[in-house]
Amino acid sequence: MKLTLRVWRQRNTEAPGAMATYEVDGISEDMSFLEMLDTLNEELILAGDEPVAFDHDCREGICGACSLVINGDAHGPERTTTCQLHMRSFADGDTIDIEPWRASAFPVVKDLVVDRSSFDRIIQSGGYISAPTGTAPDAHATPVPKPDAELAFENAECIGCGACVAACPNGSAMLFTAAKVNHLNVLPQGAPERETRVLDMVAQMDEEGFGGCTLAGECATACPKGIPLPSIAAMNKEWLRATRKVRR
Repeated sequence: MKLTLRVWRQRNTEAPGAMATYEVDGISEDMSFLEMLDTLNEELILAGDEPVAFDHDCREGICGACSLVINGDAHGPERTTTCQLHMRSFADGDTIDIEPWRASAFPVVKDLVVDRSSFDRIIQSGGYISAPTGTAPDAHATPVPKPDAELAFENAECIGCGACVAACPNGSAMLFTAAKVNHLNVLPQGAPERETRVLDMVAQMDEEGFGGCTLAGECATACPKGIPLPSIAAMNKEWLRATRKVRR
């Protein structure tokens, strides 16, 4: 396959960025998208040019590091992570636009790499439980209804990639925050911090500068792990309940 790549290049956070055009040839349809970028970078290095900086780690769809907007879609045309997107999803001769996540809370570090530490601070504000020290309790010591366990697992699948923010027209982090709140709040282990968790995490989300949620639904459509849109409604209910309890 021969492809034309239009890649966002930006030296650092303060420097202005622009799209740069590159031609790559000999791309196999069995390559992953990141392997295709590796091929581009090898050619740039051999030509004495600076390679394109992009985030990656596990390359197995687990870590969520590979954050790219491909032809206007978070992670590309398939509902998966960028590392699991293969070049068979494109055709010979295609022009592919490759950009970083676009959100004020995700400043560009370099080229396609963005700073997602705002997500870390949201989790730090309330994504924990009270854990007594001493002997570990038996796994079955605290009964958990099956529907609650399944709901917790469904929300815990969030890998924090940020596709929900990149896809949202408002740059909202509601789906991410909802997943992190819900997977703890529905379990008995998360009960002691239930109210403070949702209040603190939503407050931190707002402080980070993410946009407001208008339930456009693009976040759930782009999520590679399928976090459902009703998770946001569930978190809103938790937030309202906690707010009313604090006001009493």
